[in-house]
Amino acid sequence: VHLINFFTSGPDEVRAWTIRKGYKAPQAAGCIHTDFEKKFIMAETMSFADLKELGTETAVKAAGKYRQEGKLYEVLDGDIIFYKFGK
Repeated sequence: VHLINFFTSGPDEVRAWTIRKGYKAPQAAGCIHTDFEKKFIMAETMSFADLKELGTETAVKAAGKYRQEGKLYEVLDGDIIFYKFGK
């Protein structure tokens, strides 16, 4: 079926999104809201496996495994993504 999951999180909620394998970061953002795709700036990403291993977002950043990705980034299964988009 070629589907993968990525995650978004906020202070009150963690959400899993299902997309087709091969989607670029802006396309995946468009699954959340079409404006996110149109106004995409970048995606800050880390893998779930890294978060599970290291325990906290701060530890993932300290280990150099927190990434800033652009429009050409292909979303991977298990990515945790914080999207930045314009107004």
